[in-house]
Amino acid sequence: MPTIVKCPTCQADVVWSEQSPNRPFCSKRCQLIDLGEWSFENNKISTAITSDTQMNAEDQQEMLEDIEAMLAQSEDTFFKQ
Repeated sequence: MPTIVKCPTCQADVVWSEQSPNRPFCSKRCQLIDLGEWSFENNKISTAITSDTQMNAEDQQEMLEDIEAMLAQSEDTFFKQ
């Protein structure tokens, strides 16, 4: 039995499968409406960043180095200039 979710914009039922390319949205229209809400800051993440979730400078640098190493190994030309 397929998983069915509600479209975040219009609450229509959406089957969570390859046949629903805009999932969790029911259509491209609802997807764009949601994007517009975020761009106008009508939607936002309400939880403040606390000190225990912030990364120190050393951890940030290590993460950036890991990401750069991963991208350097990628054969995908999308990431290369």
